[in-house]
Amino acid sequence: MSSDTTSSDTTSPGTTGSDTTGSGTTPHTQPTGDGTATTTGGPPPDGAPAARPKLFRDASLSAVLAGFVAVVVSYSGPLVIVLAAANAGHLDRAQTSSWVWAISIGSGITCIALSLRTRMPVITAFSTPGAALLVTSLGAYSYAEAIGAFLVTGAVITLVGLTGVFGRLMRQVPTAVVSAMLAGILFSFGTGVFTSLKTAPWIAGAVLVVYLLAKRWIARYAVLLALAAGVVCSAVTSRLDIHVDHIELAKPVFTTPAFSVGSLIGIAVPMILATLASQNAPGMAVLSASGYEPKDRLLIGSTGLASTALAPFGSHAINLAAITAAICTGPEAHRDPRRRYVAGVSCGFFYLLIGAFGSTLVVLFAGLPKELVAAVAGVALFGALAGGLTGAVKEEKDREAALITFLATASGVTIAGIGSAFWGLVFGVVAHLVLTRMRTGRKAAA
Repeated sequence: MSSDTTSSDTTSPGTTGSDTTGSGTTPHTQPTGDGTATTTGGPPPDGAPAARPKLFRDASLSAVLAGFVAVVVSYSGPLVIVLAAANAGHLDRAQTSSWVWAISIGSGITCIALSLRTRMPVITAFSTPGAALLVTSLGAYSYAEAIGAFLVTGAVITLVGLTGVFGRLMRQVPTAVVSAMLAGILFSFGTGVFTSLKTAPWIAGAVLVVYLLAKRWIARYAVLLALAAGVVCSAVTSRLDIHVDHIELAKPVFTTPAFSVGSLIGIAVPMILATLASQNAPGMAVLSASGYEPKDRLLIGSTGLASTALAPFGSHAINLAAITAAICTGPEAHRDPRRRYVAGVSCGFFYLLIGAFGSTLVVLFAGLPKELVAAVAGVALFGALAGGLTGAVKEEKDREAALITFLATASGVTIAGIGSAFWGLVFGVVAHLVLTRMRTGRKAAA
């Protein structure tokens, strides 16, 4: 692991965190006329010593830990919905294990590949709203028809991503509204630290106290020490419930897709809308709010392709993550934004590790107290939440629109099966148009 003595808190990730030239060259440092140095693209100067592989040079314990915490949050919460959907659809153990394998492998491969390709912490995950949809609808169709709907879902999302339509729409959203949506998404996780004090005061209290103390003296390891303190308190208070009878490698099960009008209308259409609006839109917003310049065609198109390829094995949808992405895109992952991509690679590695064993390792995360997961996720997201709130109120003319976005998103309201993050964007953009564009038009007319 390398130290971060050369990192900078003020570096703009949008200019160095991704390959904006498309050349794939590695940035190098050149001196400037005033004795300082600047990082530019292109190969190192002639005669420069060969550097270690960039990933290992940029790796840090805080970034690896951020990826691990993101995976813990994913498997201790949203995966329970997947298992509930599998039960509702009467899937057998082999099919369920294949489903877990497919969404884990898909998330892992896309995390690693996209993070390395863009040098941004690109965090992908399986669609939580999509899994929730399947809890109520999967039992109404055969498993083969569901697989057919998954295949169509992946193909349509790929098409939407590669054509650039999705990105063009997202770029019309004001920065303050995007930041407010991010803050609204993370708000419940921030309050979760304190609501957990009611049911598990020792566990949540230990996480919070140790985090604050570590943040004061050894900030890079604050989340790690908070997690360790929470685990110890969970063990002492007999709240750990982990039982692993045996561990076996997952065996993917290929299912030949079947297509029906009913499954396409009942599963594919709402899955496409939920994944694009409730997952990919916030996922792009999280990266943008953190100062990165995400390439929508690459990111959305790649996750769509992964969904399509793994659909016959049970993957319902792979998409950009929002909540877990915020854990890896903020300062808790690394002070230098250019080195946070390591958190994305780390997250992908842990996805692959767990996915290789199917559902047998899920019990490790299911056995953690929910208060521990909530508290650790909350403190890990403090930095991202603060950044979202700061961006939301930075421009006075956009504050009311940002406030509306924040409140709508934080409310958790679901309309037409689409989550509050999307509706927060909608209400915020409408408010922005009414309060700024129409006002500007009246002034011009006068």
